[in-house]
Amino acid sequence: MGKLDGLLADLLAEHAALDAEVAGLPVSSFALLTPAEGWTVADQLSHLAYFDATASLALLDPAAFAEHKRALFVGELEPSADLALGRSVAPDRLLADWRRGRRELLDALAAADPGARVPWYGPEMALTSFATARLMETWAHGQDVRDALGRPPAVSERLRHICHLGFAARRYAYRVHGLEPPETAVRLEAVAPSGSTWAFGAEEAAQSIHGSALGVALVFTQRRHPDDTDVVADGESAAEWLSVAQAFAGPAGPGRRPGLGMPGQ
Repeated sequence: MGKLDGLLADLLAEHAALDAEVAGLPVSSFALLTPAEGWTVADQLSHLAYFDATASLALLDPAAFAEHKRALFVGELEPSADLALGRSVAPDRLLADWRRGRRELLDALAAADPGARVPWYGPEMALTSFATARLMETWAHGQDVRDALGRPPAVSERLRHICHLGFAARRYAYRVHGLEPPETAVRLEAVAPSGSTWAFGAEEAAQSIHGSALGVALVFTQRRHPDDTDVVADGESAAEWLSVAQAFAGPAGPGRRPGLGMPGQ
């Protein structure tokens, strides 16, 4: 199995893990508020369905995606267009559309040129990074859903993808916060669910960030304030990075207020 094949299998598994949480929910559960201010469970799924669809568009018709992106950035599209589906249809229709869209996305990813650069809302991305970003988004918004439902987090070896993406996005995270990325090397060490350690960056780096893979993923996706996790920064540059870290494209988010605690504890 090639790298992309394995990644797509993990993306499929992440989809299935979230689907298992929402399949069979009573209609009232889709109106539950999540930690994202003003967003319900239905909003989270609607957001995923919308951006899975635009991801397929970016893969299949880059020119059409460029026009969509232009319209979005100049304000021709409603800022909450990603929430429109979930706020206009019944939960069963929302689930059906989300499931269909993610199948179409997996098909588009599997058919794409492995060497392609894919346009997105931030910089263009390599195909593997693009697929990883969709996995990260599914996990992150799935965490919001799990928080609303009072369910434990999704903890698996797939968290490695999110840790790696967040590490690779260090310079981007600084820039979307209006800061100049420092040249100081920072090593990331995340303890995997299996107990092994995933390390990213130079072994000789004088500064580091370390914690559980779950904690690192929560911080990089801004689903928890660093103070509510077991993630520790050693060094000034490491601490600064932790304060701005984000693995997702787009403007810097507000993050989460401290006090939510680690999920599942």
